[in-house]
Amino acid sequence: MAIRPLSPLEARVLGTLMEKARTVPDSYPLTLNAVVSGCNQKSSREPAMQVSESEAQQALDELKRLTLVFETSGGRATRWEHNFERAYGVPGAAAALLGLLMLRGPQTAGELRIHAERWHRFADISSVEAFLDELQERSEEKGGPLVLRLPRAPGAREARWAQLVCGPVDASALAMDERPAPAPAAGLLARVEALEAEVAALRAQVAALAAPR
Repeated sequence: MAIRPLSPLEARVLGTLMEKARTVPDSYPLTLNAVVSGCNQKSSREPAMQVSESEAQQALDELKRLTLVFETSGGRATRWEHNFERAYGVPGAAAALLGLLMLRGPQTAGELRIHAERWHRFADISSVEAFLDELQERSEEKGGPLVLRLPRAPGAREARWAQLVCGPVDASALAMDERPAPAPAAGLLARVEALEAEVAALRAQVAALAAPR
């Protein structure tokens, strides 16, 4: 049976559990406080969120109802762990890609391979693309596609991929929303030219001092 589309908050909570299970296994399963901190990280999150404890708890309760997370007892605090691979029927490598897309938004296969370094080490970009293709071609019997390859934006070298765990996306809008990395040309060239001029002046001074009198 297909799992209903998740809300952005539910996806952030679930993605956070998936990330911490792989990157900080000694601290996993997570307490509610750790879930909130992970959701509100300033790095590796797109978009940034400010999730309260009550909002995170509500999301965890709903994810538990969907069997996407489990509550575990250990110590004095209740802890939470995800059940993503089993619930969606995907292997760990594919789950790592989906978790990254849930936490960081649309990315290229190359970006996913770099960002997945601490989650799962992919041999090359081709292996990332192979898992993405499988997720995109997932049959309706298994719940349907979980990712979508977006149209390549004008001037972009690679197409980005978006997750469908939160439901259908506007592919054209997401593709056009891609912002190319700012070109370093003007400022960087100016700095390089200034440094080269300074080096040339210093060399001239050294040569003048070294010249026989």
